Amino acid sequence: MAVFGYCRVSTTKQATEGESLDVQRRQIEGYALMHGLTLDKIVIEEGVSGSIPVTDRPAAGPLFAQLTRGDVVIAPKLDRLFRSALDALQVVEDLKSRGVKLHLLDLGGDIAGNGLSKLFLTISAAFAEAERDRIRERVSQVKADQKSRGRYLGGKVPFGFRCGESGELVPQEAEQAAIREMRLMRAEGKALRAIAAAMQANGYKISHEGVAGVLRAP
Repeated sequence: MAVFGYCRVSTTKQATEGESLDVQRRQIEGYALMHGLTLDKIVIEEGVSGSIPVTDRPAAGPLFAQLTRGDVVIAPKLDRLFRSALDALQVVEDLKSRGVKLHLLDLGGDIAGNGLSKLFLTISAAFAEAERDRIRERVSQVKADQKSRGRYLGGKVPFGFRCGESGELVPQEAEQAAIREMRLMRAEGKALRAIAAAMQANGYKISHEGVAGVLRAP
């Protein structure tokens, strides 16, 4: 019998700063101590998204592949292991068939050997997945609304504009005039590189790829 802890953080920053990892380690160590379990190893998954199935992760994949009857895995929370209800159910069923116990602290303990905990796992994983879908939808809706109102959504400010105080894109008259000139030159059959060279001669820092992007814009 071997006892393993499993911690995961989804960003490199969390992995580097270690705060989330330290909390997870302490939770696992405290739980093991309270239940008389001796930890053999705590496996750390750094900078890996929870959307990646457990068996496909760099650290969790080899860990779960080596588990044998009587082994125990302890994780602090459901979302440290699973982001998909289907992934959760498949992994739990596999562990159960192999005689491996999976303890999730936020679900009260062993969810591979307890029917009621497994039911709660199914419900919790499904709700968590649905909530993440709703969050993605809300983010998409907000971005669409911001875009429809001409709000700047981040990244490089488009040529011909500047970012206003309220986050809106404000036309830059000089660059707008340059855009009109670029369109005229293109209509005359000028090549993108020739147009870019002409703009650069007039003091505008724009490449031929940039010219192509400007000409594609509505």
